[in-house]
Amino acid sequence: MKDPEIGGRLGAAQTLGRGVKEAPILRQGFGLTLVLAVVGAAGRVVIPIVVQQAIDHGFSGGRVRMHIITLVAVIAATTIVITAFAQRAAVRRLGLRSERALYDLRVRVIEHIHRLSLADHSEERRGALVARVTSDVETLADFFAWGGLAWLLDGALMVLVAAVMLSYDWVLAIIALAVAAPLALVLRAVQRHLVAAYDKARGANAEFLGSVTELVTGAEALRAYGAGPAMALRSKRVARQRADAFVRAGMIGAFLFPSGEVFSSLTVAAVVGVGVARGPGGGLTAGALVGFIFLTYRFLEPIAEFTEVLDQTQTAVAGMRRLLAVLDLPTGPAQTADPAPLPSGPLSIDICEVTFGYRSRGEVDDDQPVLFNVSAFIPAGQQVALVGSTGSGKTTLGRLLARFADPGGGQIRLGGVPLTRISNDELRRRLVVVPQEPFLFDDTIAANLSFALPGTTMADLERSVTVLDLDDWMETLPQGLLTPVGERGMQLSAGERQLVALLRASVADPDVLILDEATSSVDALTEVRMARALQHLAQGRTTIAIAHRLSTAMRADRVLVLDNGRLIEDGPHDALLAAGGHYAALFASWVSSTTAGA
Repeated sequence: MKDPEIGGRLGAAQTLGRGVKEAPILRQGFGLTLVLAVVGAAGRVVIPIVVQQAIDHGFSGGRVRMHIITLVAVIAATTIVITAFAQRAAVRRLGLRSERALYDLRVRVIEHIHRLSLADHSEERRGALVARVTSDVETLADFFAWGGLAWLLDGALMVLVAAVMLSYDWVLAIIALAVAAPLALVLRAVQRHLVAAYDKARGANAEFLGSVTELVTGAEALRAYGAGPAMALRSKRVARQRADAFVRAGMIGAFLFPSGEVFSSLTVAAVVGVGVARGPGGGLTAGALVGFIFLTYRFLEPIAEFTEVLDQTQTAVAGMRRLLAVLDLPTGPAQTADPAPLPSGPLSIDICEVTFGYRSRGEVDDDQPVLFNVSAFIPAGQQVALVGSTGSGKTTLGRLLARFADPGGGQIRLGGVPLTRISNDELRRRLVVVPQEPFLFDDTIAANLSFALPGTTMADLERSVTVLDLDDWMETLPQGLLTPVGERGMQLSAGERQLVALLRASVADPDVLILDEATSSVDALTEVRMARALQHLAQGRTTIAIAHRLSTAMRADRVLVLDNGRLIEDGPHDALLAAGGHYAALFASWVSSTTAGA
């Protein structure tokens, strides 16, 4: 999956602005938060003013006027306490909104990933997608926990201090600003390099997570072939690329802090030199000069901190770009704004001259189609087997029937209603797909069944077991429906996972069932149970079985034969055998391989 153009086209400020737009809660009450931040920043300006007032008015003619110094100190202490509460309120408000915004953003990205086309999921490794909602969001969390607060509070402090400096002495203020101004150009130049470095570093991090995910999840296959050392070398190479990318970004970021220190020293030296040269004759008292020097330090403190924050900001910008890249990806088939209701009861399927081809991100490429003008009408309640050699297009047709993608040409109608006119909720309620490799969550069998239909009770689950005639299998399990299945269902056999998938479809109680039959070999007893369960499950429903084993086609009412994306034969099993065509050859080959295997 390639990042969309938006990721490389927007600058840092534009990227963060787009991020704020995607998380509108950050804008709620921001005006009050900013006011509180300015009030809080005023507390850091109090000390220079107190020093100036104490020097100019607390010491006069060699006498110390304690009442003036005491009064100034009390005012300063009161102001500092008030501004401290204001700053705490600003930090709390921004922190709460930041956490809520990150929660909303993480949920949005997860939901968007689930709505992506299947082509996007096949192009993007799962580890990289996981990195989007884990490490990339965490970089934003770190930024808001410190960097975002620093930009707000220190930015308010700089504006306030600059205003006070101008009120003290505009000449010294202009000198201080002029000497410090080139630092902005230096930071800007370094920022451009940091953006590119951290974009590369975040990309390397996603590659690393993807590699580690493959290494862990594929441990069984690696051990079976003794390929662990070879794959470990690959992971080490990716880890080294990640380390090099972050070291380079860190080295560029390390240039920021000394730059701030150099310009701070030059600015203070210029202020002191000009102030001393002017002397009292220039209208600048001793207290004002000392206070102005303190203000200069106050003005430069945020700049020095910005040099550190900028490093973290670029990490956050890179993470935000990657999140926006996901959100900018087009999702799967869009839901119609004017859905049409489906008729009640079993539904017919009408496939009308369907053409489809895969291209990047699942778009249709009519020049290289996988399916060519496929047409077939399946009456309501009919059980159909879809057969063909590998690459014939039968799985693609099953995906189109489930509307995981839309045809490039032609149309599919369900119950007389075009699939594009059916709401997603109704389609998923009336049509269920049982995949070739069903996914089971690390929970009990009951939990893996009940989510198919909210509100399902244990009695409903037991009824589904009885309806599919699987009571004998359930009795062999140590805890029945409460038996844990383990991670990805690995505590069950491949056949048992298929039985759970069939039970899940029964719980959902759809009108149309699409079965992508498992190719993994199962023991004879499990195969008998699967066939028995399928027979009960298909009753009264329109069923399309993508048959890899032709024993399924033998039991179907009708067989559709695909070859190189074209529907070449259509009819009952016996009639197709008698015709002696492509299906008869496939069946003879299957019987031969079955006999040889036995």
